[in-house]
Amino acid sequence: MHHSDEELLDFDKTGLEDWDEARSQAALDGQDAAVYRNHLHIAMHLDQWVQREGERPKGSSEEESHSAGFVHALEELAAHFRQTYYLPEGHNLGSV
Repeated sequence: MHHSDEELLDFDKTGLEDWDEARSQAALDGQDAAVYRNHLHIAMHLDQWVQREGERPKGSSEEESHSAGFVHALEELAAHFRQTYYLPEGHNLGSV
């Protein structure tokens, strides 16, 4: 499914520690724009996964704890994708 850039960037940015609107726009206009748009699509999918996990019934406190850790990991991945960290010259990949 195709989404406009506006739709891809329609998420709560307040929880992101390193959100930079100019960096995001530069990525959308730059050499790796298709990769970044793909990352934004992946982040949307991760958000949907988080929502489904939150709706899934849990049977024990151990399962609740596991679910909370899983949700946190998904949210962190989505944040890193949105903040351009996994682009070829991004924050995370540049240091590998």
